Amino acid sequence: MSKCEVGELPDLGAEVVVPCCPPINAGELSVPDARRMAVMFKALADPVRLRLFSKVASHPAGEACVCDIMDVGVSQPTVSHHLKKLREAGLLTSERRGTWVYYRVAPSVVAGMSIMLDLRPAVTGS
Repeated sequence: MSKCEVGELPDLGAEVVVPCCPPINAGELSVPDARRMAVMFKALADPVRLRLFSKVASHPAGEACVCDIMDVGVSQPTVSHHLKKLREAGLLTSERRGTWVYYRVAPSVVAGMSIMLDLRPAVTGS
């Protein structure tokens, strides 16, 4: 049983998705775009980080208390280290509430990564 309560997220309205860079098939990535994306993919390349990220992303309330996602087979300090790396990569946001920290996925960042990896031809309006 969790020691923390998860409340509903406030309605932030529709978040505008601004891709970090053009789709991968639109042309060569610039050096800054490649570096920015590499940081995000490197953060997700670790199995523990990927599990933590999926635990936050799939949490029913849209956010997860650190107390609810610590069971990934590593110690609490290691969990904190991995969550810090995910935050630094821009994949998670966090908010401290009392003694607990709550995490949520940064939707515009993930959507931007998805747009970059989309190999479908761009649809142009006529």
